[in-house]
Amino acid sequence: MATGAVPASFTGLKSRDHGLGFAKSMDFVRVSDLQRVKFRRTKVSVIRNSNPGSEIAELQPASEGSPLLVPRQKYCESIHKTVRRKTCTVMVGNVAIGSEHPIRIQTMTTTDTKDVAATVEQVMRIADKGADLVRITVQGKKEADACFEIKNSLVQKNYNIPLVADIHFAPAVALRVAECFDKIRVNPGNFADRRAQFEKLEYTEEDYQKELEHIEKVFSPLVEKCKKYGRAMRIGTNHGSLSDRIMSYYGDSPRGMVESAFEFARICRNLDFHNFVFSMKASNPSGEGEDGRMKSAIGIGTLLQDGLGDTIRVSLTEPPEEEIDPCRRLANLGMRAADLQQGVAPFEEKHRHFFDFQRRTGQLPMQKEGEEVDYRGVLHRDGSVLMSVSLDQLKTPELLYKSLAAKLVVGMPFKDLATVDSILLRELPPVDDKDARLALKRLIDISMGVLTPLSEQLTKPLPNALALVNLKELSTGAYKLLPEGTRLAVSVRGDEPYEELEMLKSIDATMLFHDLPYAEDKISRVHAARRLFEFLSDNALNFPVIHHIQFPKGIHRDDLVIGAGTNAGALLVDGLGDGLLLEAPDQDFEFLRNTSFNLLQGCRMRNTKTEYVSCPSCGRTLFDLQEISAEIREKTSHLPGVSIAIMGCIVNGPGEMADADFGYVGGAPGKIDLYVGKTVVQRGIAMESATDALIQLIKDHGRWVDPPAEE
Repeated sequence: MATGAVPASFTGLKSRDHGLGFAKSMDFVRVSDLQRVKFRRTKVSVIRNSNPGSEIAELQPASEGSPLLVPRQKYCESIHKTVRRKTCTVMVGNVAIGSEHPIRIQTMTTTDTKDVAATVEQVMRIADKGADLVRITVQGKKEADACFEIKNSLVQKNYNIPLVADIHFAPAVALRVAECFDKIRVNPGNFADRRAQFEKLEYTEEDYQKELEHIEKVFSPLVEKCKKYGRAMRIGTNHGSLSDRIMSYYGDSPRGMVESAFEFARICRNLDFHNFVFSMKASNPSGEGEDGRMKSAIGIGTLLQDGLGDTIRVSLTEPPEEEIDPCRRLANLGMRAADLQQGVAPFEEKHRHFFDFQRRTGQLPMQKEGEEVDYRGVLHRDGSVLMSVSLDQLKTPELLYKSLAAKLVVGMPFKDLATVDSILLRELPPVDDKDARLALKRLIDISMGVLTPLSEQLTKPLPNALALVNLKELSTGAYKLLPEGTRLAVSVRGDEPYEELEMLKSIDATMLFHDLPYAEDKISRVHAARRLFEFLSDNALNFPVIHHIQFPKGIHRDDLVIGAGTNAGALLVDGLGDGLLLEAPDQDFEFLRNTSFNLLQGCRMRNTKTEYVSCPSCGRTLFDLQEISAEIREKTSHLPGVSIAIMGCIVNGPGEMADADFGYVGGAPGKIDLYVGKTVVQRGIAMESATDALIQLIKDHGRWVDPPAEE
């Protein structure tokens, strides 16, 4: 989850039955003139503000042929370098949030809020770890009363960390706790509305306006109280808890999330209250361990690379104090990129899709006449994993095959669901090392690519290996010394002069490696890759592109996961890239392989294991989330293609687990409800038998397979 302070003047665009509106400053105005004009090769709509002035908003289809028109505007300060988006300062207690301040890090307590001593102890542990803010769930009047004791106890112990009240469904509770906490988080989907029942409802303009008036009546007292006490507010939209009214107009969409938040923001601004921030939460960002860190890096790190976000939380199914370290690492990565304004020379970006997802799919290898081996398996259609292999690993072939996640039959390797697709061998074994070369031949025979530098392939040629060349080697023509028909992989930085990239037009490459040295300070890997993809699209070059990241020796595991998720994930979630090659000299081979597959799955590309959606736990959680998550994972982790939600409660609605096939949800103390999609199918199951009931449910829907037998 990433949140950002409201800009000094925020604009918006809305569309309902009466037409389009263009917002400048606080007020929406009617459109008096709508024209269709040509922009480049696309017809776009231009609307002119009916008020005096020159403001113009251009609209264009969200994608080619799409009926949805979206503003033609930049979504971040710069598309070619990292620049923090300019936002005003919001004060939360003594902590300032905004683009002029460090990215603030926060978490949420998991204790029962009524247990004052336990909550105070946990807040102190969180503060000692370096958090800037702590959020505490406040369900009802008893919890609100406890908040006064919590605040007083912390002050007496010299802990002044700002406290944030997490409110759902309870305006009266919010009014009460605003008297002692520094910030109030409200969820627009359930503060005054009921959350969506996923019913098809038709709203007239009059109905819609009446509900807005109801929201204003319920919400305004809290705004006035926050003004009176100098509190901050977070307007935090959840994808899983949009109201039926929002769903009826905007659908289950990002636009609906934004409009839901803006309805509350307009009330704040009309009441001259501006000390608030926005947050937007997707439906499945959380998890534990490396999965949770990876998903957070993909989701939050992507935004930070574009300078978006002023305070972040890395949601993990772990003790809240354990969230602070990865959160700080992620914030530091974003702040460093912004401080250095990492990027590339300005370029025009025409092909990347901001408003919808469209994957650029590189041309997978096709078999050519006369080739002795099958090259079609060196890359995978859903995303490829490549690994760097050493000469030492070739000394024990069977161990190598296992480390590549190949199946073994009488010592011979075969590709499986999560087998590495290709390997990079920086040094070839001597020509007379028959055992090592036989091991490589057996990999090539199962359509695993073996890549090696041009110099190695020229001096110690390995039959049917792919030669890795750079642009300099292309320019000198050295690659022409290879036997005719040798397949090439080309390594590029992405920031080269265009005249150097022009050489790609004249070669037949099986794949490109995007490889920018990790130590580069001023050049951004993300922006260099975007520039490369623009060049490829402009010139109709459909080479597959592998994101190659070489991490330095001694890098911390969390930095590697977060760095890979941020730098490669930011591109893959935009549909830019066909695979990964992660290298780190002193990291475990299996860890690097698993991290690569986790990254592809986190980007919704290649699914090789069970997907889990688990909330990070809070004071509402009705069971030991960490213990139950571990138990369910142990019994179901062998089901690739199946998604299971493990939720401590259902406060954010079944939409919170919208992407899950099956749900395990706390319904009452000691009782579990089971879901299929968004529909509850069994209620009140005793916790002791709930995991077995979940497995039976998966079997009943034909999604179960027995675990593979141990070799």
